[in-house]
Amino acid sequence: FINNEFVESADGSTFKTVNPATEGVICEVQEAKAADVDVAVKAARAAFKGPWKDLDGSARRDLMLRLADLMEENAAYLASLETLDNGKPCNDSHYGSKVDLMLCVKNLRYFAGWADKIAGKTIPIEGQNFCYTVKEPVGVVGAVIPWNFPLLMLVWKISPALATGCTIVMKTSEKTPLSALAFCKLVVEAGFPPGVLNILSGFGPSCGAPLARHDDVDKVAFTGSTGVGHKIMQMAAETNLKRVTLELGGKSPLIVMDDAD
Repeated sequence: FINNEFVESADGSTFKTVNPATEGVICEVQEAKAADVDVAVKAARAAFKGPWKDLDGSARRDLMLRLADLMEENAAYLASLETLDNGKPCNDSHYGSKVDLMLCVKNLRYFAGWADKIAGKTIPIEGQNFCYTVKEPVGVVGAVIPWNFPLLMLVWKISPALATGCTIVMKTSEKTPLSALAFCKLVVEAGFPPGVLNILSGFGPSCGAPLARHDDVDKVAFTGSTGVGHKIMQMAAETNLKRVTLELGGKSPLIVMDDAD
């Protein structure tokens, strides 16, 4: 999903996404690689230099609130798609996909409230001088998310970026690409300008790495393993010293016994 349009991958590659409950193939998805990353980043940069950067905070707020409303209206469909592709229960349990959708809506609305309240400071200094700070958007943000909370991870990454006036190129997990692509339809319906949010379906080495290394990406946010987090830091350092935010590792090991129902 680039520039508000669903497009084919540059080299025509696709991959299968599987229902983990049945291990059957749900469908095939366009596989993004380095060439697709480059196209998406160019779209995000053009949107950032265009009206999005200078759009009033109140206008960004209203777009985000509209997107939250659309997620709420389509919660049943998005939750069922999440369950189909991810395997988690489609119910109101603690880790059910319906709960995830509720949290997505709340998160979007929370950060929408910040969009028109971002302020700098005036700083007292000696002499006849005036000192102040202005907070500006970082620019183009690259994001890479895992499979365990597909839509919730997506919203956690895009909400603060949208609220502050950044544009986004996100790589979703190759295990769970579908709900993010359905979400893109709501982005268009909400009225976001082309290029503000771009979603790529692909694999780490061929899509995530080119995104982390891209010289026109100003920041990368990653959730995943500690090992890959080391590589993200290295890639950022070896290229344009982009800013990096990492959420790494897991702390919830489980043992499933033979008699589990």
